[in-house]
Amino acid sequence: MKIGIDCRMFSSSFTGIGRYVYELVEHLQKIDQKNQYYLFFNDPEFSKYKTKNKNFHKVKVNAKHYSITEQTKYLFILNKYKLDLMHFTHFNAPIFYRRKSMVTIHDLTLHFFPGKKMTSFIHRIAYGFTIKQSVRKASKIISVSEHTAKDLQKILKVDPKKIQVVLEGVAKEFKRLTDQELVDKTLEKYKINRPFLLYTGVWRNHKNLKGLISAFEIIRNDYYIDIQLVITGKKDNVYATEIFREAEKEMKKNNIVFTDLVSEEELLHLLNGAKVYVFPSFYEGFGLPPLEAMACGTPVIASNTSSIPEACGEAAVYFDPYDDKNMAKQIVSVVNNPILYEKLSEKGLEHVKKYSWNEMTESTNQIYRQILNEK
Repeated sequence: MKIGIDCRMFSSSFTGIGRYVYELVEHLQKIDQKNQYYLFFNDPEFSKYKTKNKNFHKVKVNAKHYSITEQTKYLFILNKYKLDLMHFTHFNAPIFYRRKSMVTIHDLTLHFFPGKKMTSFIHRIAYGFTIKQSVRKASKIISVSEHTAKDLQKILKVDPKKIQVVLEGVAKEFKRLTDQELVDKTLEKYKINRPFLLYTGVWRNHKNLKGLISAFEIIRNDYYIDIQLVITGKKDNVYATEIFREAEKEMKKNNIVFTDLVSEEELLHLLNGAKVYVFPSFYEGFGLPPLEAMACGTPVIASNTSSIPEACGEAAVYFDPYDDKNMAKQIVSVVNNPILYEKLSEKGLEHVKKYSWNEMTESTNQIYRQILNEK
């Protein structure tokens, strides 16, 4: 059978949809030498990635997401290959594609937190129409969590029989490091010289960075704890002004450190060096970053909303993300309690074992077979 995979978000970087696609393609090449796979890429990933099996074929598309080219050029290329099944790894698919397809829905964040980008009436209409068409036409829908599955049923009125929950995995690179000198070198580079709270990820409204900064100030001023806050992620000019304004006082004292985008190696060093990892989001479709922290033995303190408690289970301490004082209180409850601290670290290391990219791929491959057998 001829199976297509949308690889336009393909990336070997640790987190996000790009990593999901990367791990899927990598693991499929280990378990399926029978079917013919067509991987639809944009540059530069098309040129950089080398397939490992002869039954995996790269196709250059160069059609940006959410563009006219996606709906025209990409559609033409897909139809040319006459696929038995097309797997759209994100909701944005050509709306006029009519052959058999399935789609992975990672979250419905834009329904609840549209953010400050692509906010025009036309963008909102296009988003709503595209995602509805994708789930309506799909033979099966992969949801990355039970929470997202419920959102699909409630918001988009999807038949629950079409949805299958397939959990994501944690990359093998996330682990406890034994070389403290490497960790210390990265901390020194970013002028991190005290115990620190860590946040990793993008800067968007639903990530609640302003709330995290406010809670951090409460920890320092009300609980008198000498600690730093380290925030990674590429500086997003759309959100940077209000975030920097919130953090201005503490930044001047080097109490809050913005690293900008860090390398994968440095990310591992920061995760291993952090006192605790804080995940303050209002909404997540799954919530991979706290699991990556757990794999490094770092205790996790996270929001009690959306899919986060489902992902982190009993291996995290939770707070109300809409209550900065509660966030601060829960962080302090871990930082000041050595017994709870060690317990969370041990629980996290055990809990994260249930998240496997290999199992994710096996489950996805089973869905492929199920759909193709129905043909």
